[in-house]
Parts: sequence; C-alpha cells; structure tokens
Amino acid sequence: MNHRRSRMQHSGIAMVVGLFALALITACASDQPKSLPPPTPDQVRGHADRAFEKLKQEEQERAAQPPVSR
Repeated sequence: MNHRRSRMQHSGIAMVVGLFALALITACASDQPKSLPPPTPDQVRGHADRAFEKLKQEEQERAAQPPVSR
C-alpha cells in the first residue's frame, strides 16, 4: 500500500508542476511586446541635422590635416 501511495504522490506532484509550467507559458505568451512609437518629423530632422554637422566637421578636419606620405 505504501508503494501505491508513493506513486500517487509522485503523479500529483507531476500534475502540479505541469500545470504550473503551462500557466507560466500561457502567461508569457499572452504579453505582446510594446513597440516604440515612430519618431516625430522634428526628431528625424534633429538627428539628420546633427549627423550632417558631424560629417561637415569631419571633412573640415581631414582637409586641415597634411596628406600622409607613403
């Protein structure tokens, strides 16, 4: 009889663990990742202006440096 009771306890534990895993998977699958809002035109313009200014500055620095002889 102890053997039967032990087997029932193991199956009960396995059922609880299985239900917990199923609940965890279901809970994680239901959350939709939130995407970032699209940037506003002002943000895009600001990023482009900064990139353009950085590019101009790099070009000026290259022009000021003497050419490297090989």
